[in-house]
Amino acid sequence: MFRVGIDLGGTKIEGVALDAEGREYGRRRIPTEAEGGCDHIVSRVAGLYAGLVYAIDDAPHSLGVGTPGALSARTGLLKNSNTVCLNGRPLPAMLEAALHHPVRLENDANCFALAEALMGAGRGHDCVFGVIMGTGCGGGIVIGGQVRRGPQSIAGEWGHMVIDPAGPPCYCGARGCVETFISGGGFEKRFAARTGRRLSVAEIMAGAAGDADCASAADDFYARFGQAVANLLAVLDPDIVVLGGGLSNLEGLYSRGIEAVRRRVFSDELTTPIVRNLLGDSAGVVGAALAGAGATPGVQAAR
Repeated sequence: MFRVGIDLGGTKIEGVALDAEGREYGRRRIPTEAEGGCDHIVSRVAGLYAGLVYAIDDAPHSLGVGTPGALSARTGLLKNSNTVCLNGRPLPAMLEAALHHPVRLENDANCFALAEALMGAGRGHDCVFGVIMGTGCGGGIVIGGQVRRGPQSIAGEWGHMVIDPAGPPCYCGARGCVETFISGGGFEKRFAARTGRRLSVAEIMAGAAGDADCASAADDFYARFGQAVANLLAVLDPDIVVLGGGLSNLEGLYSRGIEAVRRRVFSDELTTPIVRNLLGDSAGVVGAALAGAGATPGVQAAR
């Protein structure tokens, strides 16, 4: 039985087909083109999926789709997605109609956390908190090899903890969410608002050594990261925190960022490992494949 996973992101859609041992039989990546709206995104997913089915010669398979947000238990519609055109839409039904196959939908951060817990940096730990720091900020909790979703499907949504009520407005309607400070989009937007300069995260961090604006922004970024992670440690106290998303490649997170957590943690020491992911860009799509099949601890990652 093959396992097909699709990671539906705000900027890209990636798919993979895995066999029972975790070997890859196909992988594709295409732009999301979110500006085209929900129906257009579904058609993009359908085209990518058709290529994956062809790669496995139409063999029997499960199908998991990871996406920002979660399904509302009350309405069955997607909620809390930062790809806002998907909110309020019956996404599983739309995907099943377009793909002609049963779909298991899972939050993208949960997919990341699941893959890293079972096959990556969190392997061997009972309680894993997986963090995504990319276009937005997401998080997922895996306990005993199982995703913890919670009764409202919001477990792990650390990106929408408010750490400054006077902070920038967030698409969720609150102000000062973690996501507005330490996601890629939030960090760049805040820097532009404060300085009038439009720079990428990489440019801001590279300029921190000699540019006062960049240095101040970097200082604030690591301080906000430290506060946000210390808050989640105070609530969950996981065995390990695994960082993912594009910003997880910032080397300063593993020195200045961890030191900022150490200064703020509600303890006389910081013993929780805060580590870089092992699966890289593969984590989300592999986690979607695992979730679609019903996660199986111990499966080996494809190399």
